Amino acid sequence: MLGCVIHGAGDLRVDRLPTPEPGPGEVLVAVRYGGVCGSDLHYWRHGGVGDFRLKEPMVLGHEVVGTVAGHGPGTSAPAAGTPVAVHPATPCGNCPECRSGRRHVCRDTRYLGSAARHPHVQGGFAAALAVPAAQVRPLPPALPLPRAALAEPLAVALHAVRRAGDVAGRHVLVTGAGPIGCLVVAAARAAGAARVTVSDLLPRALEFASVAGADALVRADDPAGAGWPQEVDVAVEASGVSAGLDACLHRVRRGGVVVQLGMLPPGPSPFAGNLVVSREIELRGSFRFDTEFDTALELLARRPELAGLVSAVLPVTEAERAFALAADRAVSCKVLLDFAPGAPSGLEDRA
Repeated sequence: MLGCVIHGAGDLRVDRLPTPEPGPGEVLVAVRYGGVCGSDLHYWRHGGVGDFRLKEPMVLGHEVVGTVAGHGPGTSAPAAGTPVAVHPATPCGNCPECRSGRRHVCRDTRYLGSAARHPHVQGGFAAALAVPAAQVRPLPPALPLPRAALAEPLAVALHAVRRAGDVAGRHVLVTGAGPIGCLVVAAARAAGAARVTVSDLLPRALEFASVAGADALVRADDPAGAGWPQEVDVAVEASGVSAGLDACLHRVRRGGVVVQLGMLPPGPSPFAGNLVVSREIELRGSFRFDTEFDTALELLARRPELAGLVSAVLPVTEAERAFALAADRAVSCKVLLDFAPGAPSGLEDRA
C-alpha cells in the first residue's frame, strides 16, 4: 500500500508500505481521506514539532476517515463497509491525568503520527490502518467522508471553547483564521456565543472564517482599524504567535478568559504578563481533546456549510504538492489527501 512518510526536514516521500494485519481487539480501516494538519507541516518543514524531533522515518497524519475493511480476533464491530472516523489518541488509562478524567493530557499517550515517543507512533496517512476498536467511530448517517475529515481539528476547537467556560451570549475574539481558528468560530457558535470576531493577516483566511460563521473580520496588522472591538469577554489565541496572544490580552475585559490554543514556538515567549495581574485575566492552555471527538462528528452532520473549509483534495501520489498547498494560507484552508486508488487530482465534491 502507499503511505506518506516523513524521513527528515524537507524529505517527504510516498513509500510502499506493508498492509497491516489487525491484531486482537483491532479494526482495519481502509483510509479514504486524511487532512493535512499544522503539525504535519512542521514535521515536513522543520523535522519536528516543538520539542518533538524526528529520530526515524514516520508515517504522518492523524485526521483520517475511511471504511471498515476487516477485524482482528475478538472484534466484530463496526461491520465491514461502515464509514468511520478514527480518534487518534490512545491514552494509557493509568497515569494521574487519565485517572482524574483528563486523558487528553495523558503523560504516556500514543497519538497517531507523533514523534513525542521513540519508537515514534506511526500515523494514518496510508491506505490502511489498524487501530483499537475503541478508537473507531461510525459516522452519523448525514455525514459524508470528506466533511467527516474535519472531526479531529473540530474536536480541538471544541475543547478550546470548553476550556473558556460558558460563552453563551458572549463576545468571543479568535486570533488566527487557519483551519483550527475557523473551527473555533464554529465551536463558539455551537456553544451559543452572541458574537465572534476573527483576526488574521490574510484576506483569504478571513473569508474562510466567514464560512465558519464569524460576525466580524479584522486585519491583525491594523489593530486600530474598523471592526476591532474595544473589549471582548473571551479570547482564543489560535495563531501560535506571540502577537496573537498580545492582542488577546489587550482586548479581553477585566476578569475575562484567554485560551492559548496555538502552539507557540519553543523557548521563552514574551507576553503582557502585567495585564494578567492588573486585570485578573485568566490565561488557560488548551491541548488536543477527548470526548469532544464524538461531539465534533455530530456537529459536522448538522453543519454542511463547514465542508467549505475543505479547499482542496489531492491524491496521495501528489502528497508534496498537497503539503505545499496546505502551507500556503493565502489560498487554502484544509487540504485533504485522497488514498483511493486512481484518485483524481484537484478539488472534488466536499459535502
